[in-house]
Amino acid sequence: MAARVAAGAGGGDALPRLDDLMPWSVRPLRSGRPWVTAPDAASLRARWDLLAGAEGAEQERLFEPSRFRTPLKAAAALPGRSTGTSAFARDPGPYPEPVRILHGPFDEQWMIPDQRLLDAARPELWRVADGRQLFAVEHGYLPQDTGPALSATALLPDGHSPAGRPGRIRPLYRRPGGQEPNLAPGLSALLASRYGTSVTAECVLAWTLAAARPSPTGPLVPLPAEGDLWAEGVELGRELLRTQSRGARGGERPRLPGGRRPYVRATIPSLPDGMGYDAAGEALLLGEGRVSPVPAEAWDFRVNGVRVLDLWFERRTARGGVEGLAALGPRGWTPERTSDLLELITVLALLGGARPRQEALRDRLERSAVLSRDRLHAAGVLPVPVSARRPASVLDHREEGPEGQFALL
Repeated sequence: MAARVAAGAGGGDALPRLDDLMPWSVRPLRSGRPWVTAPDAASLRARWDLLAGAEGAEQERLFEPSRFRTPLKAAAALPGRSTGTSAFARDPGPYPEPVRILHGPFDEQWMIPDQRLLDAARPELWRVADGRQLFAVEHGYLPQDTGPALSATALLPDGHSPAGRPGRIRPLYRRPGGQEPNLAPGLSALLASRYGTSVTAECVLAWTLAAARPSPTGPLVPLPAEGDLWAEGVELGRELLRTQSRGARGGERPRLPGGRRPYVRATIPSLPDGMGYDAAGEALLLGEGRVSPVPAEAWDFRVNGVRVLDLWFERRTARGGVEGLAALGPRGWTPERTSDLLELITVLALLGGARPRQEALRDRLERSAVLSRDRLHAAGVLPVPVSARRPASVLDHREEGPEGQFALL
């Protein structure tokens, strides 16, 4: 029987958690050294060449060793990647082509995909990262945070959190090729019978993007008792998913409605001395540069209380305290950086513009009957089997281990 669960004190305890619905999760990646990621791919090549050409103590200084990774420690190749597996100091091997990743919420960057350089690369994520995969990324929890509880991406996410404790990364599928949805066994069948429609893994992810709310135990995902509300939330969630996927999997790049599109109205200087916002003119100010229209929803979009645009700008312009290989980067503002900024503005404007609809959906959920965790227990969906919380075995290829030996999976 469906329950009417009030929000507020005690209400969250009865609501399903994302951990109940998508049980397999992976901790965030931990690079151990900042220079393995960069907003532009060219900087990574320059850093690699400098490191590979150094020797002895100089190479060790540039490498920034940790107890997990040093230039003298061999490591396996990342799944699907062909890189050196011998100690870097002995044989760096060929430069591995960088991969596009999501560095924290909504910030697309590049990474050198070499496990010898990464303290905790999370190979289980690389095994399932392909053109069919989507990842749900929890944003962590901060009290009084009004930002989204999670985001979604088709890129490999590192799970970095701008503030607070990082959340978990949850692949939508447990195997490559969009095989074996990462859903609690029996969940899709239960919801399909309840709502009278097919419920796929992407439906569950879409609903979660639209309806989830943060909590100290991870995102809470109220499930409506009736199909009409479910259909409305899934439609909204699919819109959010398309925006956050940014044209992946054959979709269209995000665009603002009504022909509105942010443009550079005044040239962005080579070294802008700060970022600001002109609310009256809907303009983003970068030194003497000017970009508009930039809706207020984009400018003030925050995750964990941190303004996303501020963080994006700081990561690309801060030079104080940056040392070693991480200091190698563009000397000025680049066209690529402008393109990335314009798309980010569009993404944040669309997500911010959808907020009123999300709030309306959540208000209706507050007044509606929902499926409680007890209901999921009664239906046999909970507790989730231990096997569903572990990665699936992947046996269709071999992986190269340290020093070129093949690893057993």
